[in-house]
Amino acid sequence: MNAAPASAPRWRPNVTVAAIIEQGGRYLLVEEHTDHGLKLNTPAGHLDPGESPAEGCAREALEETAHHFTPTALVGVYMARFERSTPGDAGDTDITYLRFAFTGELGDQEPGRALDEGIVRTLWMTPDEIRASTERHRSPLLLQCVEDHLAGQRYPLELFHVDASVGLLQKR
Repeated sequence: MNAAPASAPRWRPNVTVAAIIEQGGRYLLVEEHTDHGLKLNTPAGHLDPGESPAEGCAREALEETAHHFTPTALVGVYMARFERSTPGDAGDTDITYLRFAFTGELGDQEPGRALDEGIVRTLWMTPDEIRASTERHRSPLLLQCVEDHLAGQRYPLELFHVDASVGLLQKR
């Protein structure tokens, strides 16, 4: 294994969490504004300091859909790289995402709760509708997570061990 030069910055993937929510053969997605127009995604976002991946997933689902969500199983762990060079921009974008995708129980909706900034609406789509709309997916991981969920892929939440020191970040 080759080590990075001492002067090189340490590589750190962006940790994200995603809720794979299915009811009656349809999946709950969000439509959101991006730099590339309106895109579809599962309710997802970055893991915040001081929270476990399951807690982060529940928070993101609430923020993006106004529904409470309780993760009950891990669907999978995924990595994807996003590269983009923007003409006239001094910095290229090169981000690797490490995503923990959960399935679980959809709870009550909070009436009147505003959706997260950039989220236009929530919608329910069938797997075939999701497959037919790949050009509108914010991430290539959206379809892979749905396919894995459809295949019955589930792992116990006990895979995660969150040390008590993580919760100390919330008290600062």
